[in-house]
Amino acid sequence: MTRVLLSTYGTRGDVEPLLALAVELRALDAEVRVCAPPDAEFARRLAGLGIDAVPVGPPIRALMSGTTPPSAAELSRYRAELVDAQFSVLPSAVAGCDALVVAGLAQVAARSVAEAAGIRYAYATYAAVNLPSPHHAPPPRPGWPEPEGDNTTRWRLDADLVDAQFREPLNRHRAALGLPPVAAVRDHVHSDRPWLAADPLLGPWPPGHDLEVVQTGAWTAVDERPLPADLVEFLAAGAPPVYVGFGSIGPVPGVARSAVEAGRARGHRVLVSRGWADLDVVDGQDDCFAVGDVNHQRLFGELAAVIHHGGAGTTHTAARAGVPQVVVPIQVADNPYWAGQVAACGIGVALDGRTATAQTLAAALETALAPETRDRARALGAGIRTDGARRAARLLL
Repeated sequence: MTRVLLSTYGTRGDVEPLLALAVELRALDAEVRVCAPPDAEFARRLAGLGIDAVPVGPPIRALMSGTTPPSAAELSRYRAELVDAQFSVLPSAVAGCDALVVAGLAQVAARSVAEAAGIRYAYATYAAVNLPSPHHAPPPRPGWPEPEGDNTTRWRLDADLVDAQFREPLNRHRAALGLPPVAAVRDHVHSDRPWLAADPLLGPWPPGHDLEVVQTGAWTAVDERPLPADLVEFLAAGAPPVYVGFGSIGPVPGVARSAVEAGRARGHRVLVSRGWADLDVVDGQDDCFAVGDVNHQRLFGELAAVIHHGGAGTTHTAARAGVPQVVVPIQVADNPYWAGQVAACGIGVALDGRTATAQTLAAALETALAPETRDRARALGAGIRTDGARRAARLLL
């Protein structure tokens, strides 16, 4: 039997795609275990799937839910400690495995651990913007200055920042494993054949590169959960509402309430997802309803539009449902990229989360709700792949 270790560190949007891959690998008779943050919700999710969980690093929700963002110095210390934690946990977690699949640049230790164990290594990312290309700039990385210049220059400066943070601790641990030093950390983590777990219609890899990228399609598992009875009742009580949710990202103060006001200004009822930020913008009126963790695959097809932060999972789920989107990202990670892709595909509108107001949100929502936008969203949704995790599992095995 093939044994595979999957590893990531991040929020739900980082963990859920790996769980989709785990389900498909088990369907092909592979044995799977998953390294993820030690947060209780991830432990429950893995236990519910019957998958062995290997906790690594500090809880991620505590970091994301702070009242003030961590300083650059705090983030630097946090990243260094995470590398040490990975080198402490991964060697025993990978024992007996035939392959190690990781997602995200934070998996600095993984390739060295796979190399020392003599097993296959595969790196995956959920957005093309995370891989070097002259067609786009590097994504904003919290706590680091944003490089300037053309895209090629920015990627070179981004590599310098990654090396400055990770090269010394990485090579120190590699020496302890009897491995030679690494010169370019980012390229080492990415490998020369990275996987892109994003839909080719929504987030394609630009052509004409030396880097051999394998685009599998997004990794999503079928969610069979029914919607809560009170949510079903709310949906049935009127026209399709506008959804407002920012996942595990805390929006800029005031943006969530402005989004609710924008929906109401267009005559729509509003459905608010509390998310990790525990949004509290419901004022008791019967045209606004709050929900916790619900099945977006079932929900999004019942909506007029989705206002969200630009996470890869939310963007793909809304696109697959054929519902127009208004993406309001803060400038972090791949959120601005997905906002741009939604706008470029003509299936919604992108706003800058730092400057969005009730007025700009109302104007964006008017564009998103136009018949031509909905027609484009439906047409694109019909072409979104649903077999990305299955293709990746077969590719691995």
